[in-house]
Amino acid sequence: MATTTAYVASAGTALPGEPVDNAVLGKLLGVSSEWIDLFVGTRTRHFGWDLGTGEVRRTLTDLAAEAAGQALEGAGLDPADIEFVVLATATPDTLLPTTATQVADRLGLNYLPVHQLQAGCSGAVQALDLGRALIGDGSRAGLVIGGDVTHRHLDIHRDRSRMPTEELVNYVLFGDGAGAAVLTAEPTDPVGASGGGVALRGVLNHFAGLGRPPGQTVDWYGISDRRQERPLLSEDYKAIEESVPVMAAEILWDLLGLVGWTVDDLDYLLPPQLSQRMTARIVEQLPVPPGIREVSCVTDTGNTGNALPFFQLQRLLPQLRTGQRAIALSVESSKWIKSGFALEKC
Repeated sequence: MATTTAYVASAGTALPGEPVDNAVLGKLLGVSSEWIDLFVGTRTRHFGWDLGTGEVRRTLTDLAAEAAGQALEGAGLDPADIEFVVLATATPDTLLPTTATQVADRLGLNYLPVHQLQAGCSGAVQALDLGRALIGDGSRAGLVIGGDVTHRHLDIHRDRSRMPTEELVNYVLFGDGAGAAVLTAEPTDPVGASGGGVALRGVLNHFAGLGRPPGQTVDWYGISDRRQERPLLSEDYKAIEESVPVMAAEILWDLLGLVGWTVDDLDYLLPPQLSQRMTARIVEQLPVPPGIREVSCVTDTGNTGNALPFFQLQRLLPQLRTGQRAIALSVESSKWIKSGFALEKC
């Protein structure tokens, strides 16, 4: 196993269009903005498709390429410096060609490994883990990307007055977005930051769903079953509400044990970003010091799936000072995956 330390040189993000607030979304769905606030607590989200017509205006490729370009600029690197691309998503633009290769093409990258991971909320962490391994195998710099879009799973033409609550909530919970980070083999200061590099000290990626029913299902249709009525996106919210806070605490202890830290060593916490309400509930139950600084984004971005850790990274990196430490937690409820990572400013 490679033991070389990888460094997070920069992060970039992309959101499509103007923010959609609860009043606008509530009017479209026939529910009150107060109900949205009570159920998920998220204030705004962004969509790459038009709310009135359903027309797709920004694809995942568009968003991922924009975020990756921003990350490259933040690291002060050119595309020629990049030696691999890893992209994680649950909602690729097409099954083939992969969105990862489309993004590489958009960035002008060629003759390098390009990987795509099919995953939900844990995918961004899995991408970081694979990127770290590639750095350990001799690469000097690479791009890790995560993002998701909703247009395949949210149908604005459906009769929403007859939707069950567990399906309707998906229309207010999720948004579109992409994020990226540049990993390097040597400490590199993000442009505009001070001090040394940000070391990726440890990554956790554990399947923990043996024998458990899925908490979330993202389906897809082929030519033979496209007219079936089953929902494309469904969740067991009771299982998620019960399990995610417990799993988040387990991830915290697992990561601390992995890197040899205690909770008192932490300066920043990047908690799971399912929704504002759920995030607040998780943080309240975590055994962290009162002074720890939380880095969250879901209130403003909505749940953007694989993009979320990169939005948190982008907010965190300018704040980190030499010697400070941060820990990120992520729970994927599809088949219950515990994931996270630990960072330290050198």
